Amino acid sequence: MKEVNPLAIEKRVSTTMATIPAKPNVFLIDDDASVRRAVTRLIKSAGHHVQAFASAREFLDHSPDLDDPACLVLDVRMPGLSGLELQQALQRDQASRPIIFITGHGDIPMSVRAMKAGAVDFLQKPVKDKILLQAIGQALDRAVSERAKRREMEQIRPRLDALTPREREVMELVITGMLNKQIAFKLGTVEKTIKVHRSRVMDKMGANSVAELVRLCEKAGIPPNQ
Repeated sequence: MKEVNPLAIEKRVSTTMATIPAKPNVFLIDDDASVRRAVTRLIKSAGHHVQAFASAREFLDHSPDLDDPACLVLDVRMPGLSGLELQQALQRDQASRPIIFITGHGDIPMSVRAMKAGAVDFLQKPVKDKILLQAIGQALDRAVSERAKRREMEQIRPRLDALTPREREVMELVITGMLNKQIAFKLGTVEKTIKVHRSRVMDKMGANSVAELVRLCEKAGIPPNQ
């Protein structure tokens, strides 16, 4: 079987992603039509693109592209699926996005629960325009940052998957700063073998230096633990 080059995969993925629009989007979900109209006008006045939904179910049925950077402005209490329940559903599906809750019926335990689950803010109705727009700005900044991290992982993951178990072991020791002879001693092999594994790791990971390899591993959640 022909060996798959992870860097070639990355190039194809990057080319495809370059054609995908990344315009930040605001999803407004509130069962009150007057609130939807007013908040939609406000968000548009700030130059943001907004889509409004009358319920959490309508939002889910619409299936907006959750890969593009976006945030949710979400009422807490709505008929059917509540705002907090929608937040939980999105987290279960690993499709969570920064959420700003707005409510006229909130309480401290509810706000604490929402914030612990990752909400950007929990605002009481009526919300001042300036405060809501500031929260939306923060949420969209977070969304753009999170999307960039996902993109980095999509590029790094094929490289990691291309490593053999032994190469993965060597890589995790290399990023701690250990020398080839130290790694060889730890793994019960000879330094020459470690040099070969190390060279293959650097090639498959697309790293030109140990410092670059460390950065790639950190982005992938692999800390240089001793």
